[in-house]
Amino acid sequence: MSQPLPNPAGPGSNPPLARSAAEDLARTLRAVADPTRLQLLSVILDSADGRATVTQLTEALGLRQPTVTHHVRILVEDGLLEREPDGKFAWLSVAADRRPAIEDLLR
Repeated sequence: MSQPLPNPAGPGSNPPLARSAAEDLARTLRAVADPTRLQLLSVILDSADGRATVTQLTEALGLRQPTVTHHVRILVEDGLLEREPDGKFAWLSVAADRRPAIEDLLR
């Protein structure tokens, strides 16, 4: 009968992160491991209603529209941002289920 491996962190600590959770976390960390994307998330979270358009983001950060669109696409694909079409604009907001983690990250 084999013995369970000892937990190097000591008794009563959390079990190791499951592989699927580790892969999800790594994907998110890659998505936010860019200063521009962190700034975009910060601007959106700090906006009056928690959302912004690409135009507002370009003005707030002094970046070109293609640059902002590129970074927004990465954040949307990862599920960090949600896009809400409204006529010829699209509002971007931090996904509700990811908001607490992003707020913690930006503190």
